[in-house]
This record gives sequence, C-alpha cells and structure tokens, in this order.
Amino acid sequence: MKLYNNLNSSVIELIKEFNLITETQKKELENLALAINESITKYGKAEITVICTHNSRRSQLGQLWIKVAAIHYGIKNIYTFSGGTEATSFNYRMVNAVKEYGFKVKQLDENANPKYHIPLGEEDESMDILFSKVYSENYNPQSNYIAIMVCSQADEGCPFVAGASKRISLPYIDPKEFDDTEFESFKYLEKVKEIGRDMLYMTSKIKKI
Repeated sequence: MKLYNNLNSSVIELIKEFNLITETQKKELENLALAINESITKYGKAEITVICTHNSRRSQLGQLWIKVAAIHYGIKNIYTFSGGTEATSFNYRMVNAVKEYGFKVKQLDENANPKYHIPLGEEDESMDILFSKVYSENYNPQSNYIAIMVCSQADEGCPFVAGASKRISLPYIDPKEFDDTEFESFKYLEKVKEIGRDMLYMTSKIKKI
C-alpha cells in the first residue's frame, strides 16, 4: 500500500530531520527496533501497544506513527495498538493537531469517547480504530506484545504490564502542559512531528524479514 501523497511528503520531511534526535534517544529507539525484530522472528509478527496514562495524546500518536512508518519502509506483520491505565478520550486538541498535519481523520460517532478511523492511503482497507481504552481491553492483544511506555506516570505506575513479552520505557513530555495557552496549537503540532520523527527513525532500523 502507498501512503497518500501529502502524507508521504511529510514522512520524507521528517526523515530529513533525524539529526534532531539525540544520540541517547536514538539508542532507545534502536533497542525498540531490536525488540520488534525479535518478536517477528519468534512469533511471525510484532504486536505493539503504546501506553500512557489516559490514552489520549502521546499513545495515540505512537500507535498511528508506527503504522505509518511500517508502511513507508515496507515492514510487514507489524500491528499497532494503544491503551492507558484508565480510559478518557482521544483528546480533541490532539485530534485537531493530527488533522492540521494532514491526516484524514474520520470521526465515527459522537460519544464522550469518540472512535476515529484514520486511513493512510487510497488502498488502506484496514479498519483500525483509534479511541481511548485501558491497555488490557479485549480490543488490544492480550499476550506476547511489546508494551511501549510513553509517559513517565504510566511508566512508574506499571512496572509490570500483564501479557507483555517486552516492556520498553520511551517517555515524552505531555503537550497537555500547554492547554489553553498561546502555545497550545504549536506544542501539539510539535509533538505530532517529534513522535513521528522518532517512530520513523526506529522503524528504519527494523530488518526486513
């Protein structure tokens, strides 16, 4: 499957910015790539659940960007999910930032915790749904998955993640700190790009099998 042209252009721009990633962060991302390689070798696939406390911002981005990166680099058998230690909603500010960056976001209902579908290309037949949920919900894998902890609170609160074959700490600063300030829009868009850049770098280190 090919990414939408505008999304592909954004991916290429982020790849040009790999130099913005610190050497320490690159090492953490390379360790994650190694874990994904090991999972594909052992299980024939890598199921990845990205976790933060409310499953409202950073974990949703992680889920989305790893899928984008896998498509861009032609890495098969990677399946992405997200969850929290509690369910809230995919925060509307982050939804707006994702839209602003050029993703095609389709809201499927008007509930307090709306479900979203974000197709990535003309031939995207998947019906992956993004919504807030606890990481152990049945929608997500229950065993042999890689858990990525993207917020320090969830990282500290979940030293053990039930069912995970691997648990990796990869915390990001929460853009929530800038809610209702003049920097809100900029900081949310910045987080979209930061996590996108990191996940593209990480996926570029996965071996094609």
